[in-house]
Amino acid sequence: MQERNYKFREVPYARFAGEKDKLQVVFYESGKLVLQGKGTQEFIEFVLEPEILKEVKLGYETVLNPELLDARFGVDESGKGDFFGPLCVAGVYVNGTMIEKWKDAGVRDSKNIGSDKKIKELAELIKETPGCVTSVVPIGNEAYNRLYEKMRSVNSLLAWGHARVIENLMGQRHRMNHEHGAVVFQDVDHL
Repeated sequence: MQERNYKFREVPYARFAGEKDKLQVVFYESGKLVLQGKGTQEFIEFVLEPEILKEVKLGYETVLNPELLDARFGVDESGKGDFFGPLCVAGVYVNGTMIEKWKDAGVRDSKNIGSDKKIKELAELIKETPGCVTSVVPIGNEAYNRLYEKMRSVNSLLAWGHARVIENLMGQRHRMNHEHGAVVFQDVDHL
């Protein structure tokens, strides 16, 4: 970073931190490296992997780990921290072809997508993909209170919602294309 004229700064619990051209690099005492900004991919491809790690992985994830293309269910929830609106638990069935197609289209964790318009476009792509199966279980305020009273735990309520979504997905298994074998269950934050 010194050779590339990064501007260094102090960050709590960091061994070093610097920035240059809208890229921020922080290396924490724990050994965790955090890269943020528009130059992240370029930094990984042309500095981190070839000069520091001495191995290339970016872009070869599915070659190095073909199980990433296994058919799977992804389930997650939204709204558990919101005051207004329902808690929604949603699930999706995907296979390797879908994963590759969606990755190229920009499907990723919604927290990393900058606009509602883009999220809506990607949601339409997902819903229109042949062989893709989705399920949403909305839990409105009254139902949430009733279920919470019965279950006495947000975690139990979420587990029930996740199980309900998986059950709904399994009810549509005749629509699923299992091109890569068995179905794996996974939280969508890790898809």
